[in-house]
Amino acid sequence: MIHRLSTLFVRTLRDDPAEAEVPSHRLLVRAGYIRRAAPGGYTWLPLGMRVLQRVEAIVREEMNAIGAQEVHFPALLPREPYDASGRWTDYGPNLFRLQDRRGVDYLLGPTHEEMFTLLVKDLYSSYKDLPVWLYQIQTKYRDEARPRAGLLRGREFVMKDSYSFDVDDDGLQRSYDAHRAAYVRIFARLGLEVVIVKAMSGAMGGSMSEEFLSPCESGEDTFVRCSACDYRANTEAVRVGAPAASDPAAIAAAVVHDTPGTPTIQSLVDLLNARTELSRAGTPWAAADTLKNVMVMLQYPDGRREPLAIGVPGDRDVDMKRLEAAVSPAEVAPFGDTDFAAHPGLVKGYIGPSALGTASSTGIRYLLDPRVVPGSAWVTGANVQGRMWSTSCAIAISRATASLMSQTCAKAMRARCVARRCASNAASRWGTCFSWAENMPRCWGSACSTKRASSESSRWVHTAWVSRAPLQRLQKLRTMPLACDGHAT
Repeated sequence: MIHRLSTLFVRTLRDDPAEAEVPSHRLLVRAGYIRRAAPGGYTWLPLGMRVLQRVEAIVREEMNAIGAQEVHFPALLPREPYDASGRWTDYGPNLFRLQDRRGVDYLLGPTHEEMFTLLVKDLYSSYKDLPVWLYQIQTKYRDEARPRAGLLRGREFVMKDSYSFDVDDDGLQRSYDAHRAAYVRIFARLGLEVVIVKAMSGAMGGSMSEEFLSPCESGEDTFVRCSACDYRANTEAVRVGAPAASDPAAIAAAVVHDTPGTPTIQSLVDLLNARTELSRAGTPWAAADTLKNVMVMLQYPDGRREPLAIGVPGDRDVDMKRLEAAVSPAEVAPFGDTDFAAHPGLVKGYIGPSALGTASSTGIRYLLDPRVVPGSAWVTGANVQGRMWSTSCAIAISRATASLMSQTCAKAMRARCVARRCASNAASRWGTCFSWAENMPRCWGSACSTKRASSESSRWVHTAWVSRAPLQRLQKLRTMPLACDGHAT
């Protein structure tokens, strides 16, 4: 029914709402599309509902066109499936937990992988029933610590999540390709500019993941692209080319030197260049010749704490966002004085590889930048107050599984984005069903979800996923100093 403007339930505002931080939030409230009901929760008014329903219709049309079938789960879910998958604990404080009058635990669904899996397990009993693609458009809930940006980062949001159940890798690939193409068409119909980049699958797992990033002015994320090829990746997923390893036996034995008064990398470099016995003919020392070891403390949802060391060249910094993605669901906290007191084997300011690694006396897990390969030589801590190893030190420790640096063979793009994801998953993380595990080589799946919105639209356009139903949020692209030292792999 078409309403006249005189009878339309709408009130526009002359001034910006006090809590609005981004243009989309200000405009949607001032134009009478939404109203704030609670922190992170919004009432959709008639104008907003028309837009939301139109977007849902576009998403539904494209999903139906590829043969996906729509279902609808409740938002109030039992605890047991999430205990089985481990995510009752892994979600930590982001999960809304509650009890009924009998004291039975429930949660408000942050995503529905477990429920899709159990539904297919209940109704299908043979591989002959596969493949099947199911999706839903449903409200999800996550207890954001600081809900902001209106619809873009709320505690309640609308998500389209889709899951495929396939027999083998070929079927999984067909599912992934079909969903990916559907997302491209959805964003094209919505008029959204998107950049497809490699991404991390995160806590929901997956063998492959892509994000659909929409440049905008209010964001918190960064992606990089290579100027020499078509490589594009979120900084969390960037892989850095590693130099070839050499024979550690060809490196001279390590020598310890006194280096007092060198609290920073630059002061150490200045000392090395100033001392005649340490200077190098024709090649001054630089920060890139040093290896610094950064300590952090991991805090797991179950309350467990674990120290972690990251070794990086002195001219680089650890990208904490990428580190958090690599160690999820653990959170990264600073390594304070009390932590050093609890680990007397670490000499603050002079931590060296000899004190790190699970085989060392401290037993501290040690991640290394990919540039640190067997046979490479560095100036690094001797784990003795005021002393450093010379560059003849051969690093004979295990390399990190992924780079934690913010630099790679890529060119930073100065823009801002809304992250939309498209990932593919190979098995499930918990047992006899589909999705997000490592234990089911015959049960494959993919998930698609749409969550949170861009400033041009509203909240349904969130994440496009083929693997995990992600936290889609408006994110800012920062300019990064990037070094091209071989194509990322």
